[in-house]
Amino acid sequence: MATDSTPGPLHVDTVVVSAGRPGRAPGSSVNVPVELTSTYAADGAVNYARVGNPTWNAFESALGDLEGGSALVHASGMGAISAALSLVAPGGTVVAPDQTYNGTGDLLIAFEQAGGSVVRVHAGDTEGFVAALDGADLLWLESPTNPLMDVTDLETVLARSRELGVTSVVDNTLPTPLLSQPLGLGADVVVHSVTKYLSGHSDVVLGATVVADTERGRALGERLRRHRTLHGAIAGPLEVYLALRGLRTLSVRFERACANAAVLAERLAGHPAVARVRYPGSGAMLAIDVAGDAAAAERLCAATRVWLHSTSLGGVESQLERRRRHPSESAAVPESLVRLSVGIEHVDDLWSDLEQALEAV
Repeated sequence: MATDSTPGPLHVDTVVVSAGRPGRAPGSSVNVPVELTSTYAADGAVNYARVGNPTWNAFESALGDLEGGSALVHASGMGAISAALSLVAPGGTVVAPDQTYNGTGDLLIAFEQAGGSVVRVHAGDTEGFVAALDGADLLWLESPTNPLMDVTDLETVLARSRELGVTSVVDNTLPTPLLSQPLGLGADVVVHSVTKYLSGHSDVVLGATVVADTERGRALGERLRRHRTLHGAIAGPLEVYLALRGLRTLSVRFERACANAAVLAERLAGHPAVARVRYPGSGAMLAIDVAGDAAAAERLCAATRVWLHSTSLGGVESQLERRRRHPSESAAVPESLVRLSVGIEHVDDLWSDLEQALEAV
């Protein structure tokens, strides 16, 4: 009996390796090259590099395949966030978690100062979100939130936003497409800081937006593309090439980092110098409330040898930081909270380093 040899949908682990590649013509390159040009000969698909670049196209194709939509690369995560927030008109109403990434929080404050309205709901308050969406123009979500690691019922909240026609945006930086695909749950736009897990090596600054391949999604995508073009927050081709190369190992990097994080969360929960562990149950991020004050948390960060005391996350190296050292961080974040971005080092080395540093607390 003949069998159907047509392959089914690829697993996400395969997509990160195979998406965004050139065609397989004899002698063709395995990778899309870096195209360094500011302008193009007339009458082609693109006439100026602020509008498009083949290196961008490859990365956007790969990320779009991962998220199940169409992607745009931006100059930074904040560039992507700014573009997404531009979808709400001045004077409109945004519903958002009461604690978000502090860059997003600063933009929401600026939006209010310009005459807009922001309704803030605790990330875990599903009923609060559902109630707040009536009359809203845009819904902004993070799950988990950064840095408190609170989790939102995305499926329920996004379903309600869809019913009401409220434009919804989900920052998917922390879970990555490996753990969450919000477009499949009804989100209109997904935002990434590509700087973090997608590129994964702490060597580029990039962002991305992704919209669904629907009539509504394509219309939003055109607005995002126009915002990128007119505001000029475009990515350099070399940075995008490095991000695409980093994306190829996302699955194995993230699997190792998530496994490390689960072990560390369990061990930290039993340490007397740790008052609270904030771990959403998956992913490679967690936070701890140090048993003590801000100075105690700073002593912990200063005492590590393997962990890097730094402000970013999502790299192969493990990083930690007391978040309230930044004036723009939300007052809802405890003074002694330390955010941990778990990398791919050996978990026992990470634990030993944390354990000796906790003695400084």
